Amino acid sequence: MLVDCLLAQDDIGLVKQKDYISNPKPNGYRSLHLILDIPIFLTDEKNHMRVEVQFRTIAMDFRASLEHKLKYKKDIENTESILEELKY
Repeated sequence: MLVDCLLAQDDIGLVKQKDYISNPKPNGYRSLHLILDIPIFLTDEKNHMRVEVQFRTIAMDFRASLEHKLKYKKDIENTESILEELKY
């Protein structure tokens, strides 16, 4: 799995994992989020930074993008019924 390859690198540390694929959010959202500690190499030093990487399929990404638009754009009709159908 791609996650295993990423975490196998000796300079990347897993800080936190949120598995919304095995445990979807109540609204139906699915994705795997990893908070990672990674080194950033500058000219004369190395700093560590935390980043979040999200793993999801094209379908999961489309669904998340659609839900975001429905939630924050005010000119779309029937948003509540569409959001309800996205749960399934």
